[in-house]
Amino acid sequence: MNTTAQSLSGRHAVVTGGGSGIGAATAAALLRAGARVTLMGRDGARLESRRVALGGGENVACVSVDVSDETAVDAAFAHATKGFGTVDVLVNNAGQAQAAPFVQTDLSLWRRMLDVNLTGAFLCTRAVLPGMLAQKHGRIVNVASTAGQVGYPYVAAYCASKHGVIGMTRALALEVATQGVTVNAVCPGYTETELLDASLEQIARKTSRSIAEARSILLRHNPQQRFITPDEVADAVLWLCAPGSSAITGQSLSVSGGEIT
Repeated sequence: MNTTAQSLSGRHAVVTGGGSGIGAATAAALLRAGARVTLMGRDGARLESRRVALGGGENVACVSVDVSDETAVDAAFAHATKGFGTVDVLVNNAGQAQAAPFVQTDLSLWRRMLDVNLTGAFLCTRAVLPGMLAQKHGRIVNVASTAGQVGYPYVAAYCASKHGVIGMTRALALEVATQGVTVNAVCPGYTETELLDASLEQIARKTSRSIAEARSILLRHNPQQRFITPDEVADAVLWLCAPGSSAITGQSLSVSGGEIT
């Protein structure tokens, strides 16, 4: 899915959760395609470290923000726009995952999953959409999950939030279909990130299995018998942001080695 170099030259892309994992890989891909990139996330030190790792320079900026905080989101995007201009590409990647049996899922956990994974995507999208509509061009890509396409046990709150992201994606895509803005979701399966490491540790702790055994359990979900890499997800995001993807909107693209067909 690699696009030609500099296909996003001059475009301003914002990547939330850009300090590591899928967000960091996506930011690197967008930079290679010529975009100016603003990294957003809660950990300012991590964002700055990632900015340096990406080569620093005038085409990468970082802004600390809690995407679940309406006031903070509005301020962060105002700052980003002041620096690089109207946001042309938004990648809603910030997210959290936590497992618990349904009867042990308290309201705090439920709200945390919805606040970060769903409300965060809503607030960031709302912040950039007026500018996109005014210029009759924009790309919004929501990083959802296969947990937004099917159900998994013990992650009801996470699944609900990611199903919500896909529902929002489909609805907004139809709302702006004639105005030059596309809205899509990518749905990774289990991906080699810090979130996966945390899931493996949780499985091992709760089941008295080793990390290797926990990995084997999760690998069963992928017909290719491997985990997805952040770069593979980033390539899918980049394709949806490229000029040639203008007819693709309202879709939830599974990046899962055939788990979802």
